[in-house]
Amino acid sequence: MTRRSVLLRNLFFLGVLTTTVWTAPPVQAQPETLTIAAANSLRDVFRKVLPLFEAQHREINVRVIYGPSQTLRNQIEQGAPVDVFLPSLFEEIEQLEKKGLIIQGTRRTYAGTSLVLITGTTFPAPIASIQDLKTVPIRRIAVGDPKSSSVGKVAAQFLKYNNLDSQLKSQYVFGEHSRAVLDLVAKGEAEVGVVYRTDAASNTKVRILDTAQADSHTPVRYGVAAVWTAKNISGAEDFIAFLLTPPIQTVLQEYGFDQVSTEVGVAQQEKVKP
Repeated sequence: MTRRSVLLRNLFFLGVLTTTVWTAPPVQAQPETLTIAAANSLRDVFRKVLPLFEAQHREINVRVIYGPSQTLRNQIEQGAPVDVFLPSLFEEIEQLEKKGLIIQGTRRTYAGTSLVLITGTTFPAPIASIQDLKTVPIRRIAVGDPKSSSVGKVAAQFLKYNNLDSQLKSQYVFGEHSRAVLDLVAKGEAEVGVVYRTDAASNTKVRILDTAQADSHTPVRYGVAAVWTAKNISGAEDFIAFLLTPPIQTVLQEYGFDQVSTEVGVAQQEKVKP
């Protein structure tokens, strides 16, 4: 083979190699996981909210762990791998903050709701208001377990405020969380129940009888914060900001949430009147 032939062959292979390098497909970055620990009462609205977030943040894949707020807080305290915490009572975030377990500057309150008395549509209770509970006998009243759920803690305050605790205690049927309480009423296992309005608003198997007095319990504020175990801090900050945008606030209101101030201070954490 002549020297000229060798040179031409080498130039040919160099051209092939160069073409291969320039036409190689780019490496696609894998979406980064954002782990959210959320109260059970957020299940319905998050079916709509989370796809909207992922559509705007294709670099993020959301993973949600649902459960009672107090249970989720305990797991975070023990080091559960969570980026964002969304309890149904802002007090749960405050407890983490007192222990230095949230990332400073990330806590927000993005919505609120009220506490309501409900009955089933199939087997309705013979009452129309909270006051009727004092005079009309009922067999069972479903309430959240105050040891494990925020709605149970708030319901206990409400019942005590109205002097109903001692009268109805023997009729209590406990649910682990607000959605469990709602199910007990919907299935006829309890004649009435005390839940968040957000859980009852879209359920056709129950109807709202009355709303608890605002001063009968701790204000129900839905808060959010990035926690100490967070690995995807930038994703957590993006999600928190996303919750506060006008379109998402509108979605929340469609699901029975109330709009509240985006900051929660000491003045907003009112004490329950005796």
